Amino acid sequence: MKKTILTMAAVGLLNLPTSFGQQNPVFPGWYADPEAIVYNNEYWIFPTYSAEYKDQIFFDAFSSTDLVNWTKHERIIDNDEVKWAHQAMWAPSVIEKDGKYYFFFGANDVHEGEIGGIGVAVADRPEGPYKDLLGKPLINEIVNGAQPIDQYVFRDKDGQHYMYYGGWGHCNVVKLSDDFTRLEPFEDGTIYKEVTPEGYVEGPLMFIRDGKYYFMWSEGGWGGPDYKVAYAIADSPFGPFERIDTILEQDPEIATGAGHHSVIKVPNEDQYYIVYHRRPIEKTGRDERETCIDEMKFDENGLIQQVKMTREGVSHPLN
Repeated sequence: MKKTILTMAAVGLLNLPTSFGQQNPVFPGWYADPEAIVYNNEYWIFPTYSAEYKDQIFFDAFSSTDLVNWTKHERIIDNDEVKWAHQAMWAPSVIEKDGKYYFFFGANDVHEGEIGGIGVAVADRPEGPYKDLLGKPLINEIVNGAQPIDQYVFRDKDGQHYMYYGGWGHCNVVKLSDDFTRLEPFEDGTIYKEVTPEGYVEGPLMFIRDGKYYFMWSEGGWGGPDYKVAYAIADSPFGPFERIDTILEQDPEIATGAGHHSVIKVPNEDQYYIVYHRRPIEKTGRDERETCIDEMKFDENGLIQQVKMTREGVSHPLN
């Protein structure tokens, strides 16, 4: 597996800014739907390779100890390993459990009667190589109108793992088995619960802060300028999720199409960053999307403040 160290000098060779203070995008290339996580005090981003569906048949990953200098890990999994995937491999979600690293992904832009949906792979290291865990999708069917894409795996306070997912304006939550090989029924016997909030289109995410459940999602059209991020706060991982506000959207000075994000919490600090994709203001192509990071702050009531898109991003290395 090839690794590329994206030091500031290397980034400069790729026509990106070479001095601290100009860190967005965080690494070169067209990448979207970034899934960010902290593994062993190291920051990781697992994005979609942003290209035509037929070319979206592999994933790269990026790691950093300081959110500024990034190492590229190329082709951590591809459709040679996932035999049932032939296009549109996108929008990863990752998590560690019992020393194993799990990589959930969508494939094939599946529609009714087709093979595809949400798959899961596993590795011994964050950078892989990842192996297809099931040899088939974990979720293939369309339930409650939700296309099986854009999954987000969430570990609740009691250690139970849930997965939020769904495109086409519908979001479901399911309960995962301990080994991530199947879905488990809820107490009422159901397998799928719809939790779609007002305005939801795709890209769900969940995190806990001060005992509250923050549910976030993307609205608008992902290929156009009006993509944006909204959120709700609830007392339960099942909602109800009442839309509060939009917190990230296009800025005519910086970029359009800002959405499909994830959230990084700095270990042992009440400091958060939103990791998202956006389309540079001078670009209009559907797949011309880049991964960026900006700080995400809260007010005294725990509400998320509006995120200001910047070119600076994380302007100085985090130690």
